[in-house]
Amino acid sequence: MGSIFTVSIFQSALELGCIYALVALALFISYSILNIADLTTDGCFTLGCAVGATVTMMGHPFLAMIAAMVTGACAGYITALLQTKLGVESILAGIIVNTGLYTVNIAVMGFSSVINLFGCDTIFSLAKAKFASTIGDWYKVCIVLIVIIIIGTLIEWFLKTRLGMSIRATGDNPAMVKSSSINPGVMITIGLCLSNSLTGLSGCLIAQYQKSADINIGTGMVTIALASLIIGETLVGGKNAKGGLVVRIVGVVFGSVLYRFIVAIALRLSVPAEALKLVSAIIVAVAISYPHIVKSIGLRKQKIENRNRLKAKEAK
Repeated sequence: MGSIFTVSIFQSALELGCIYALVALALFISYSILNIADLTTDGCFTLGCAVGATVTMMGHPFLAMIAAMVTGACAGYITALLQTKLGVESILAGIIVNTGLYTVNIAVMGFSSVINLFGCDTIFSLAKAKFASTIGDWYKVCIVLIVIIIIGTLIEWFLKTRLGMSIRATGDNPAMVKSSSINPGVMITIGLCLSNSLTGLSGCLIAQYQKSADINIGTGMVTIALASLIIGETLVGGKNAKGGLVVRIVGVVFGSVLYRFIVAIALRLSVPAEALKLVSAIIVAVAISYPHIVKSIGLRKQKIENRNRLKAKEAK
């Protein structure tokens, strides 16, 4: 067991967990706040990865992050446009945009399936040159923690503004929002643009972290992000979490790190890489069904207790 839980595994899980936490936070906005199943995630993640890698190759690693967020927001806008203006169901809108993004992504990559960033400056290589001598291999952890703290703080602040409260209300009760002279279509558009910009940023960071971009890198990303989100929401209690938005956001990030840790342990236990999608699906299923299972066990115990009380009374 000592060889399974190592510092390097923890470090890697923390690095990847915080990067992928941006996608989980994107689903937190679209799925938990807006109550929309946005399936644009897979294609949007690859889009951020492709745009980020392309701009990074030009020598602008920080500009790449902004470009990835902007293009991600554009993907979210198109998804919202299909929903709010053309009457397409949210799931179908996500599938349509996700399908179209494949061509866009491969075009951004110069019609190549892979982009290598070896020899290019990234935010991680720049951080290594400045901080590796003082903090060693933990410079990547510091970078991703800084990014996630900034993004998490901005999300928490934004969702407490008047606009953010309107977006939250749209997810809870669109009819009530409409009766309050607030356009729910605009709120949905802003929310999806924001969530997909975070997905694009995550894709950019992964490209710079791995020093490569692959056209299929986003496949199954929505499942991974959903697993992280549900694990985090389950741990903190979801909408009823004590501490409000801050605790929920921290829970999502923690869920992402925990998910990456579970995957790292699975790989350490020689689980085939091809089976990781199945592992993800099982984690999602367990996380979703956990509250129901706990509730069912509680009801079963209560029935047994009631039955025993009735038997005790009859015996008297």
